[in-house]
Amino acid sequence: MMSEEVKEEIKLPDDAAENGKKTKTKKTKQKKVPVGIIAGITCAVLAVGGLGAGIGMGISLSRELIGQNEKQYEKVSRFIDDERERQAKEEEKESEYQEDGFKVAEQYEIRSTTHISDAYKNNDPSALSEEDRETYDMAKAILDEIIKDNMSVYEKEVAVYDWMYNNIGQGSGHVIALPGASSNSFTPHDVLKSRSAVCVGYATTFRMFVNMLGMDCHIVHNDYHSWDMVQLDDNEWYQLDIYSDVSGHTQYRNFNMTDEMARNGHDWDGSSLPEAKGYTYSYAVQNAKPIGGLMEVPAKIREMLSQPGSRGIYCKFPKKLSEEDLALADLMISQCQSAAYVLPELNGREITARWCAAEDDTYILEVYTMDYSGSSNMFDVDYDLAQRMIDTINLAFGSELINPVTPKENQQEGENQAVTETESKTDGASTEENTSETQTITGETSNPKSAGELENLDPEKNAAESESVEEATGVDSNETTEKIVD
Repeated sequence: MMSEEVKEEIKLPDDAAENGKKTKTKKTKQKKVPVGIIAGITCAVLAVGGLGAGIGMGISLSRELIGQNEKQYEKVSRFIDDERERQAKEEEKESEYQEDGFKVAEQYEIRSTTHISDAYKNNDPSALSEEDRETYDMAKAILDEIIKDNMSVYEKEVAVYDWMYNNIGQGSGHVIALPGASSNSFTPHDVLKSRSAVCVGYATTFRMFVNMLGMDCHIVHNDYHSWDMVQLDDNEWYQLDIYSDVSGHTQYRNFNMTDEMARNGHDWDGSSLPEAKGYTYSYAVQNAKPIGGLMEVPAKIREMLSQPGSRGIYCKFPKKLSEEDLALADLMISQCQSAAYVLPELNGREITARWCAAEDDTYILEVYTMDYSGSSNMFDVDYDLAQRMIDTINLAFGSELINPVTPKENQQEGENQAVTETESKTDGASTEENTSETQTITGETSNPKSAGELENLDPEKNAAESESVEEATGVDSNETTEKIVD
């Protein structure tokens, strides 16, 4: 570009050329720029331009990489934040166990009843709502009936358990649904009113009762089931599941368990709950009877089965059993069950057993009978009235149904059994029990009275006796049944 400017300067002016006039030009000496310098400058400019282009491309690439890194960083950051939030929730869950407000099976809410128990302890229900006042009145009437003066804390707990076991049915108020009635009672108000409950209803109602009596209680739960944990006067916690006992027809099987015992059939997060490790008020420990060996157990099981309803026996062995003893015990329970099946009066009864460790490193064998032949929990009907209905059904269908309702005196006997056994738990057993145990050891019949009862239950003998009665009285037994039905 510079060379062109020099050339232009030495060129004749256009007007002079057109006039044809000679013009004398003044020669001036121009300084020539060396080609090397021009080339150098040109290269330098090109180099600077290339460097600028390179820098621009580098900046562009760097920005792209930075953008990618920022996106990756955001992902990592979000992951870290989410993980921290998850861990915080886990820590909160562990540090603050949710009891009230939790919904079991996403449906049955555990609701607080502290205001009702506080009103009972202060003898002032005036601040309660209409529904809570009704709950208070029902609960107070029940406690007035079952709690006696001078009862221990344990005896009060047993009284509440027994009343609920014998009086609360499971998840169905009526076989025939009533308009607007719910068969899924989960609040103490609905449980006491309908006398039926799902697991949450059993748990919250028991907690309300024992809170009213001054005991601390937690409701233990997982996503699908709930039960209770109560603290007694030994400052130890015990787990109990009334719902499972009612459904399994095994009274006291899930009563006052340690965590170790409860784990066999229950699953829960115990990180924020107290540990249940007490043995003193385990039902098996409270009611265990010393026994010489396994050979004495079958006669006691047979005696237990001769009694109505669901019962249990608790046999304490003097020393730790060997592996052979444990295997023999398995055989014994299995064969006792098989033997029970052939006895007509034991129809619908089953046997189950488990081992319980005692504090002195000995074993207690718990044996339970499950009675599926009928339960007073199912129908709130007078026994005699229920028998008339059963007779009517048998006449209409030609069936031989058994009355599923337990007589009132047997219900009362079941409710008082725990207290009676606790009071009578001494080293000295009755003469009849000593005789029975002695006969068992010597191989003689351990329960002659029960053996006599079995003879009376022989169908052929009963039929013969019935015919003799008809001949002597001249009255047909079928006519008698028809009169009873009328």
